[in-house]
Amino acid sequence: MTSQEQPAPAPPDQERISPERRTNRPRWRRRVALPAVGLAAATVLAAGVAVAAAVGFGSGQTDTATASTLPPATATVARQTLTDSKAVSGELGYGPSRTVVARAAGTLTALTPVGTTVSQGQALYAVDNEKIVLLYGNLPAYRTLELGLTGADVKQFEQNLSKLGYTGFTVDDEYTWATAEVVRKWQADLGLPKTGRVEPEQISYAPGKVRVDSHRAEIGDLLQSGGPVLTTTGTDRLVTVELDITDLRLAEVDSEVAVALPDRTTVPGTIIASELVISGGDGQQDDPETTVEVTVAVDDPAAIEEYDRASVEVSFTTDRREDVLTVPVAALLALAEGGYGVEVVDGPDTRIVAVETGLFAGGQVEISGDGLTAGLTVGVPS
Repeated sequence: MTSQEQPAPAPPDQERISPERRTNRPRWRRRVALPAVGLAAATVLAAGVAVAAAVGFGSGQTDTATASTLPPATATVARQTLTDSKAVSGELGYGPSRTVVARAAGTLTALTPVGTTVSQGQALYAVDNEKIVLLYGNLPAYRTLELGLTGADVKQFEQNLSKLGYTGFTVDDEYTWATAEVVRKWQADLGLPKTGRVEPEQISYAPGKVRVDSHRAEIGDLLQSGGPVLTTTGTDRLVTVELDITDLRLAEVDSEVAVALPDRTTVPGTIIASELVISGGDGQQDDPETTVEVTVAVDDPAAIEEYDRASVEVSFTTDRREDVLTVPVAALLALAEGGYGVEVVDGPDTRIVAVETGLFAGGQVEISGDGLTAGLTVGVPS
């Protein structure tokens, strides 16, 4: 600067900010580095931060005075239980179906009608006019039961004979002469040849009584060993849901779920079973596909008795926080020094309070921080 040049005088209306008007409020900036809270929550938060910058917050100054303008919208800090859930379509019916196959070749001569409940000792179908009956048990018939054999399959069959009212033998794992004599009586009652032996094609095991769900063959068809005859389900009304393998964590047995019915009412339910199902990979698809089949029992069966079959929506709880403070996700501000804050509105004044975030769910976020209580008003950029 030459000796002739003088510094330009400050504008007369410029005012220096006094130390008394300075505050130690945290600064915030537009850039947002979100925790892993899901794409939807991230989108809402990013939008809120961008709009907040547009209305004058985050000028980049250090220790600036409290803004004199109030935020364009506000929300109230709430104390509540925050639940993160995932809704998946399901089917209300009688649970997963099971295919019953023929154990020997022959002509199908009888079929139990669809919708019929079949109990222990009753016929499911007939081949060459010989009945194939339902017995209770988890071990499938895999060999001919005859004199001299021992094993769990022998005991399971003898338990069925005893439940059906037959006596004169000891229920154990030994197939004795006494057992063979009782088997002849049982065969006579069914109209079967009285051999005293039990062929595996004469019986079909299930955990309990079943409901015939569909026919896979017609009377008069020539069945081949291993060919499908009919499908059965349980007799209780259940909800079946198919989940992606990536959602396996949702399928924990005994977990509570919510079931939305066609009339838009919601009833509680409980997961009673889940299993992996592998399909494809047999030439129809390049690779097998693995899914998770979840079975849900509705807590109040009377709530679903008017429906035979229906599409429903099942909400699985993925996370839950009880008695926590929450605000809308859009109320979060990304602070320049890192982390997040909220703008607390106190009458005509506002202040920025740093917060720790927890669960994000349903457009709300769990927060904690010094001085935060339920009922406080916070700004929501819009």
